[in-house]
Amino acid sequence: MAPINVEETKNQARALLNSRIKSVEELVQARQRVTDLKDELAAAERDDKRAYVKATRDGWSPDELKKLGLEPAAAGRRRKAQAKASESPNPSDTNGAQEN
Repeated sequence: MAPINVEETKNQARALLNSRIKSVEELVQARQRVTDLKDELAAAERDDKRAYVKATRDGWSPDELKKLGLEPAAAGRRRKAQAKASESPNPSDTNGAQEN
């Protein structure tokens, strides 16, 4: 049986770990990008809401803005969220049956 080279074995193990660490690093970068974009989206939505309120204070009616394709963004999201909530079953609607 050939002798085992400890340094070579450690180097091979490090190479395997480095490839695994790289995938975790890529995952962390992707998650951070998602977080950053969510923060940017939240800021953009706040700006949009302020601009809509300013437009209504400057004399534009909600109907006029709607005709221009400028409905309040929050109302659209609220309706979609409510629709999704009504689609998902209520745990109390299962007549006491529990999932296993």
